[in-house]
Amino acid sequence: MSVSDDPETRRQAAVRRIEAETGIDEPMIARLVDAFYDRVRVDPLIGPVFADRIADWGPHLAQMRLFWSSVALMSGVYHGRPMPKHLPLPVDARHFDRWLELFEATAAEVCPAPAAAHFIERARRIAESLELGIAGCARASAICGRPRRGRRPNPDPPSSTTRGHHRSSRVWKMRVMTTRSG
Repeated sequence: MSVSDDPETRRQAAVRRIEAETGIDEPMIARLVDAFYDRVRVDPLIGPVFADRIADWGPHLAQMRLFWSSVALMSGVYHGRPMPKHLPLPVDARHFDRWLELFEATAAEVCPAPAAAHFIERARRIAESLELGIAGCARASAICGRPRRGRRPNPDPPSSTTRGHHRSSRVWKMRVMTTRSG
């Protein structure tokens, strides 16, 4: 394996390239995360969602610094799974809009323009992904009568063929949703 094929070497090169292009480094990430969550904690809409779940902010802030290092610098230091942690939260589009509004304002204040743009682009994708994931889970629960957590086995799994024609999983899903909702 040559040096250029080594994944860790490639990762470190990517981190250095992003740092050079944006000015982002670990101290900037820490300042951004700390300033953002200072705003979150006092926000009347999203503050209570966090307050109900986080008693000790130190570990949460440390995790968020690792998360943003991985997202912004591609450092690979975060190994969590954000979607399962967010699925049970009582949030909707208003919460994601407010989260993004606070994040964008904080990034614009704390970071130079290229770094703020880099963070904000990624924050928008994260907010959209989490919002769609939560909405999709809630919709599946409402349509299929499934609880938000756990899965019931399919009552009638699709066969690979029906009368010699491939049965598409989308059509089968629509049939299951129709029979369950009726």
